[in-house]
Order: sequence, then structure tokens, then C-alpha cells
Amino acid sequence: MPEEIIRSLTVDGLRYGYRLLPRDPAAGKACATEPVLVIGGALQGMYGWPQMDDHLGPVADVVTADLPGMGSADPLPPGPSAPVLRAAVTGIIDDLGASRINLFGFSYGAAIAFGCARHDPRRIARLVLGGVPTHIGEDQRAYWVRATQALTEGDIEGFASQAADGLMCLDPERHVHRRELARRYVRRSFLHALAHSEHAAESLRRALGDRPDFSGGLSGVPALVFAGEHDTVTPPELQRRFAETIEGSRFLTLPESDHWVVLERSDEVAALVTRFFTDQPLGPDPVARLPHQAQGTRTAQSSQAAQSSQAGQGAPGPQVSRGTAVSPGNSTPASPPPPGSPTPRTAPL
Repeated sequence: MPEEIIRSLTVDGLRYGYRLLPRDPAAGKACATEPVLVIGGALQGMYGWPQMDDHLGPVADVVTADLPGMGSADPLPPGPSAPVLRAAVTGIIDDLGASRINLFGFSYGAAIAFGCARHDPRRIARLVLGGVPTHIGEDQRAYWVRATQALTEGDIEGFASQAADGLMCLDPERHVHRRELARRYVRRSFLHALAHSEHAAESLRRALGDRPDFSGGLSGVPALVFAGEHDTVTPPELQRRFAETIEGSRFLTLPESDHWVVLERSDEVAALVTRFFTDQPLGPDPVARLPHQAQGTRTAQSSQAAQSSQAGQGAPGPQVSRGTAVSPGNSTPASPPPPGSPTPRTAPL
């Protein structure tokens, strides 16, 4: 496998960087595609995606990043962060010398990726968004206020436990694949980030306080949106309604998973992303293409869905209305490291 390369960049005076794993030339030319940039959730830096290396490495250059406010990058300054983060992504694309890239955004990173695609769709060949936080209810906001209070008081252990629990479905009536393993990983990743980054706490507060803009729709970019069927951060039905604002997009749910579907179904997600970015069938069953929705219609639908989800007191179960799900089968993927954990393959450039 080729040796990875670390590049350092600046945007508006902020230092950040990205990691490039060049495509393995021994893999041949079958299904080769544009470089893939992976943007993760809050505190997920460039070293948290080994499963993407394994699946995407044979078909594309794989790029992960410490954008401003993440990992080892400089903290974001006060004020709106979206323009700075968009410019940072554009800086990576330019530094790669690529005219277009494939872009994958998960959770908080989905807002960054969607914003980049809307701002300059000509640079995005294909777009995949997972665990999209389109709607955060007031109950959940109150929960995170309590969690961040523990952080303010110096109770890092308490915050890490509350943060992990708040991002997962703990309902024993809903089966989540590898739930306890993912729960431990998420908790440990928060502890690791808070211990090793001097601005991690501020980055977390900022991410939790931001209200990402998923309005406005998108056209001209092939897109896939996916969710864990028990996602309690934003119910799958609301994520589906967001997908309907993207012209010609596809939507699916992955069973027996919640918001941390990228941990609980790591290999399945990586394989799904690889198939989409190489224009291959997504699974044994067709995945429904969604019609483009007018903004006014989308807003009304989202408001109605939000009221329904609050009345139902949580994420919908298997009965949720959705596009055709791709069933991952009965495979048991290898356990991934927690987001943000380092890997040994680093060759500074």
C-alpha cells in the first residue's frame, strides 16, 4: 500500500492540514474514480477512518483532514464558521490539483460537505451525507446544555459519558449492532480529544451550539443520503425529507444502527460509499431516487415531521417511511478504532 502524505495549509491565517493516501497502483484501473475527501463529525480528525482506506484505497486517492477547529488544526475564530470551512475544503481540492472530488460528510461534517456542494457544485463529482443533523429538538438541546455544564465544571469523565449517551439509541427495545462497543469507543474518543487538544472543549461547544443550514436545496450533484434506522439525533424520516431537497438524490437506512452507524456498520458504510462513488449498484435491492422538492414544500414537510417525531418521543423504529434499505447481511466487520485515534502510517511532506 502506498505511503500516506501529510500536507499543511492555511486559510485566513489559520493552520490546518490533510492526509492523502494515494491510490494503490497495483489495484489496476477498474472502477477508478476522483479523489475522495472524508469529513467527519465534531472532533473527528484525519486519523479516524481506516475502514475508508481499506475500501476506497483500490479505487481512489483517499483524503482525510483536520479542518480548522478539528484535531491538530488551529481553533476557529469567533463568528460564522461556514465560510472559513468551505474555503479550507477548497484549499484542499486546489492543493490536490483536482478539478473535482467526491465528498463524504458525516454528522457535523455533513453540514460542511453540503455547504461546499451548494457553494461550488462544479468541484463536487458526487456527494454522500450520513447522519445528517437537520433537526435538533428542544429536549435534545436541553440535554446538551446539561452535558456542556459538566465540561465547564471540569467533569470531563461525566461529560464524555453524557456525550456518548446523547448520540446513541439506548432503548433496549431497539436492537443496535455492536451498541456497547460503539458506546465505549465514542466515550473514549471524547476523552482522548479533550486530553490531547487544547481547544477541543471550545470546538465541542461551538459544534453543539451551531445551527447548520440545510436549506436551499441542491441540483447538479449526484447525491446519496443515509441514516441509521434508530438515529436519535435526527430521525431518519427527517433526514429523508432533507434528501428530497436534493435533485435526483437517493436515500436509504441501514438497519440495527443509530447515529453512530459509521462505527456500528463500519464496513457496510465504507462499501456503500465506495459503490456510490464508482457508479456501481448500491445493493441487491434498488434504492429509490427522490423527487426534487420546492423549498416551501420542504419546509412545511419538515415542520410537520418534526411535530410528529416529538409526539412520538424519539426516533422512528422499523416502521419509518423511507427509501428502500440496503441490507448489509450478517457479516461482522472488524472493530474500528475510535474517531481521532492515531495510526502509524505518517510521512510528513
